[in-house]
Amino acid sequence: MPKRILQGTVTSTANAQTVTVQVERRFTHPVLKKTIRKSKKYRAHDETNAFSVGDTVRIQECAPKSKTKRWEVIAS
Repeated sequence: MPKRILQGTVTSTANAQTVTVQVERRFTHPVLKKTIRKSKKYRAHDETNAFSVGDTVRIQECAPKSKTKRWEVIAS
C-alpha cells in the first residue's frame, strides 16, 4: 500500500523531535456549491529538529513512532 503524502504548515515545535503540522484541504460543498476549507493537525517526527513554526513541510505516513505520531517529515 502506498504511503500518503500531505503538505502543511508547522504550527508548533514544543516537543523534542516532534512538529505539529496543520494540513488544510479545500472542497466544494455538494449542495451549496461553495468552497469549504477544513484543516486538521498531525504530529510528525522531525529527527533533527530542523523545522520551525511557519515552515511549509511535506509529511508521509510511517509506522507508529509514539502514542500520537504516525507521520514523519520528508526532507524538503
